[in-house]
Amino acid sequence: MADRPQQLTEAFTLMVDQHLDDLIHHRATEMWEIEQFADLLHVHPIHLSNTIKDATGVSPCGIYQARIVKIARQLLADKTYTIRNIALTLDFEPSQFTKWFRRFNGVSPKEYRKNHLLKS
Repeated sequence: MADRPQQLTEAFTLMVDQHLDDLIHHRATEMWEIEQFADLLHVHPIHLSNTIKDATGVSPCGIYQARIVKIARQLLADKTYTIRNIALTLDFEPSQFTKWFRRFNGVSPKEYRKNHLLKS
């Protein structure tokens, strides 16, 4: 049986994945904050952060951001989505999305899409 920190980490990551799936399928319209996940897990946000950081070496925000980046890349690989629609789906203003995406990927969403399509 998994220990409590591992259970909490697994529950958090499952909840993040479900929430992001809800966003991209328009069952949710707003990106949640870590506090909302903590509330649903019935723990204090600081406890959630400390437990996940101790268990994984990565903060909950780091896990969340990595999963958002992964989803953004998947959506950018699909030409049927405009970059604007991807930004809005992920609860970003389009200009914010471009800055955020560049910070994590080193290129803009447009450059990422162009490079991805060249490799396909």
